Amino acid sequence: MKIALIGATGFVGSAILQELTQRGHQVTALVSNVAKVPAHELVTARASNAYDAADMAAAVAGHDAVISAFNPGWGKPDIQALFLQGHNAIVAGVKAAGVADFLEVGGAGSLYIAPGVQLIDTPEFPAEWKEGALGAREALNLLRTESSLKWRFVSPPVFLAPGERSGQYRLGGDDVLFAGEQPAGISVADLAVAIVDEIETPKHIQQRFTVASV
Repeated sequence: MKIALIGATGFVGSAILQELTQRGHQVTALVSNVAKVPAHELVTARASNAYDAADMAAAVAGHDAVISAFNPGWGKPDIQALFLQGHNAIVAGVKAAGVADFLEVGGAGSLYIAPGVQLIDTPEFPAEWKEGALGAREALNLLRTESSLKWRFVSPPVFLAPGERSGQYRLGGDDVLFAGEQPAGISVADLAVAIVDEIETPKHIQQRFTVASV
């Protein structure tokens, strides 16, 4: 497949890029700094602006699918507004380019920890992640109103960390996945496996899903 990957040099994006190339997909890496994109025969680096819908449309046109691992940067105080600004521009660009197949990487904050209670609304939710998580939750709410895209929104589990690729994972829906009494986790490499599996063999069209280690 020919896939446009937004945010290809970030923590999650770089893992997705590696997984895509390992499987032989042709990738256009859409980033702000092309110098950070590793050289690979299957990868074309393109400088792009995730906050500009017209730029996004031009960048993703002609691709089979778009994966967005966009994140404004956790250290930015206005991350919530920036997350939504980027999300809106990316979605508008994808639609304008006529690419139906779209997957967005979000956060765990909007997963349900109890009936009617999302993780982000609990007292224990870390304050330093809250603004970004609010942006990701609103992005999911906006995506759920989209009927013209074959969108998917993946929420990582509560614990996402560097680690080895096992190639195995379990799937969930809107609820936090657990490992015993503790929230579950996954390596970023295995999160990337789940994302590329979903692109290759869609199972969650117009749905949010989550994953965790087996």
